[in-house]
Amino acid sequence: MQVLQAGRHKLILLEIDAATISTVAQQAGFDAKLKESPQSILLELTAGQREAPLLLFDAADPANLGWFSRCQFYVDGRTGGVMQTPMTVANKRDRAGRNVSNGLRLRIAKELPVTFRLPGKQPMTEQVCYAMLNNFLQALIRTGVAVCGGGVVQPLAGRSEAPGSRN
Repeated sequence: MQVLQAGRHKLILLEIDAATISTVAQQAGFDAKLKESPQSILLELTAGQREAPLLLFDAADPANLGWFSRCQFYVDGRTGGVMQTPMTVANKRDRAGRNVSNGLRLRIAKELPVTFRLPGKQPMTEQVCYAMLNNFLQALIRTGVAVCGGGVVQPLAGRSEAPGSRN
């Protein structure tokens, strides 16, 4: 981890190891294709052995109340940002433009504001990033990740259509 100063702005530059990220994804049961840039790592994740959809569900649907109460991670449906983390998700699509139910795209930012803190005021380090990624991937398979709000990120589990009109 380094501190980078650009004028009056200070950034934390995480030195994330792509091989470690790939290993974490494989241990969680995902096939991962990585693309690395100076600012981030982009992962195309697929749970190839899984026939059921990943547990990315709509937090607003009352039928998902049980999942919502167990959630550790929440995704802003308008931006794709995983709240209080340096991660962003997007749906993975097939050639016809439909969502792939067992795959996601995940971006991990390497450059963060020096004031960035995880819940509990924990500072961000490379080891914390690897543990957080593992917890997020496990949540997609076991406990669920809630999508809050609509727009960019579409839920993969639960009801795909609203039951009737919402007037």
